[in-house]
Amino acid sequence: MAGEPTGLLHAGGAASLPGAGNTWIDSLREAGARRFTGLGLPTRKVEDWKYTDLRALSGSTWDLPVEPADLANIEDDASAVLVNGCWMRGHRPLPDGVELVSLARAIEDGDEVVRHHLGSVASLARKHFVALNTAWLADGLVLKVADGVTIDEPLRITLAGAPGAQRLAWHPRNLIVLGREASLTLVVNHVGTGDYLANLVEEVVLERGARLRHYRVQDDSPDAVNVSTTEVKVAGDATYENFVLATGAGVGRNQIAVELGEPGASVRLDGACLGRHRQQLDTTTVIDHAAPRCTSREAYRYILDDSAKGIFQGRVTVRKHAGGTDSHQSSKTLLLSGKAGVDAKPELEIYADDVSCGHGATVGEIDQDALFYMRSRGIPLEEARDLLIAAFIEGAVETIASPEVQALIRDHALAWRTRA
Repeated sequence: MAGEPTGLLHAGGAASLPGAGNTWIDSLREAGARRFTGLGLPTRKVEDWKYTDLRALSGSTWDLPVEPADLANIEDDASAVLVNGCWMRGHRPLPDGVELVSLARAIEDGDEVVRHHLGSVASLARKHFVALNTAWLADGLVLKVADGVTIDEPLRITLAGAPGAQRLAWHPRNLIVLGREASLTLVVNHVGTGDYLANLVEEVVLERGARLRHYRVQDDSPDAVNVSTTEVKVAGDATYENFVLATGAGVGRNQIAVELGEPGASVRLDGACLGRHRQQLDTTTVIDHAAPRCTSREAYRYILDDSAKGIFQGRVTVRKHAGGTDSHQSSKTLLLSGKAGVDAKPELEIYADDVSCGHGATVGEIDQDALFYMRSRGIPLEEARDLLIAAFIEGAVETIASPEVQALIRDHALAWRTRA
């Protein structure tokens, strides 16, 4: 049976949302509300959610987003800042050929790109949190890059959570569209304080030959629940790269679905999940090889201490007509405590011949031989242990193409290693 949705859907609230009264957006929101009412919150009886405990969301009354008074802790150099899912401000000037506006403004203006793509990538079918997000479509951002435009410097977005009078649930929607042969590096930083649900949905459309390098640092409040859904359509000869560093939230789930829809499309998904205390860090991915001669690579690393729990679910589907597919997937977990654990579920569904596909999952502890060797060379125990942890993280970080983003991720990983 579906989980209780009552505390997350508020009767009559949609009438105050941006664009209310316009048939296209009203219909989309109504479809989301109907779907979420039918699905409710996922329970462990739902296959894709059987490893993740969402009881922290039940039995509560949730406030809608509010604008907090204190923005002092939000970085000022981001190209855009969203607080509790609401567009607050943009800072840095944008390069020619790049448009970045609030979703609320784009809906009110009747933006044709938004009308065409919004809701077309993120499916409501069996997607509990996408349905909830769609029911409350209010704000977020729209990022468009024109044909042939290449942006070398990373564009930064900050998504911040701030406390309200009661528990707060916010549901931003980001729409990202790159034109033909366009190229962009995007860094999304999640921060926050207090107890909240951050339910982000991102829809990404890459036209032929485009390349998006999409990086996320999830460092939400330890009292928060973060469910981030990214759904991507990749056209021919286009490339989507995604890296997530997850260190925050009491419960954090990063779910990515990528459709390789035309020949020559490619995707690379990487990440590092660093958990301690009683955190749950979940990575759930779906890659659909829907066309011939497409490539996918997927590699995630987990470091889990105390009673932390990791979840990795990665499904790759190769359709009947998708010959020439090249797909490989792996997850590696380092356990620092006997109470920490991981559930790993790699899956391959292959319906075509002439493919190269593989997957694997490993779980282990710190290499005692390596630790002994380092101590025999005069390195103190804690320093030796930290060096081995850093080396394990580096195996994920080195996949990042941008040196600037590599440095950013290393800094965040170091901060995790040095805090209690």
